[in-house]
Amino acid sequence: MMLAVLDLGLWAPVMLGGALAGASSGALGVYIVGMRIPFLGVCVSHAALAGAVFGALAGLSGPWMLLPALGGAVISALALGLAQPERLRTDNNTVMNLLFTGSMGLAFLGLGLFPVLGKSDHDVRALLWGSLNYCRWPDVWLMAGVAVLLFSFLALTAKEMRAILFSRTEAAAAGIHVTLVWTIFLVLTALVLTVNFQTVGGLMIFSLMTNPAAAAFLWVRGGNRTLTVAAGLGAFSGLAGFILSALTDLPTGATIVLLSAGLVGAAALLRARRC
Repeated sequence: MMLAVLDLGLWAPVMLGGALAGASSGALGVYIVGMRIPFLGVCVSHAALAGAVFGALAGLSGPWMLLPALGGAVISALALGLAQPERLRTDNNTVMNLLFTGSMGLAFLGLGLFPVLGKSDHDVRALLWGSLNYCRWPDVWLMAGVAVLLFSFLALTAKEMRAILFSRTEAAAAGIHVTLVWTIFLVLTALVLTVNFQTVGGLMIFSLMTNPAAAAFLWVRGGNRTLTVAAGLGAFSGLAGFILSALTDLPTGATIVLLSAGLVGAAALLRARRC
């Protein structure tokens, strides 16, 4: 597939979808990387995969697999948001590890059941590896709707999220409803990760979330500037990654992830030259 023969009418939703996925994932990453919990993306994405696997086992296919995937991701997000680690004498990372190992075990158990039940796991494997090339306008509208929800939430709760980013304990002491705000944020994280699965695949979507944010933290200072740059770098990764894959005939998802990782390396080099 060469860029010269791309039909813009055909590939416009692919390019827009990649940009939307990167922008929303990058914006999420500012908070997740800022709070030093990048494992959150891994945890939620594997919960979504587990949901998709058992949805496929139940006979769902194609776009319908999004429903059980969303269910698994949202359940995981609610569990993380409503959990109170201090009462359990543990921390958030331990809770995420428990959810991750449980959902990963369920996902692989489900994958092992496909040959036993004589069913095809083609749709599930497609979800694992992703393919932005199959993104169409209905997918774009769904991505856009979730992106609007995310950015609206971040705009309306800018002060609250900034306080939570600094310290959840001090935010609660200041009268912020931390559990409510944090749980809504986690549910939005689940929605963004799940609807963007097809961009780079369930196994790599968290890379598109953490890499642009990490690069933004190295590049600029200030909450609003970091958020804007992270969203921009994410959109660039999705769009430029697709174009680069079209020029080189390389897998789209892997190209997007490697490009986003390259942005982190470039930002680190620029940061080192400044110091």
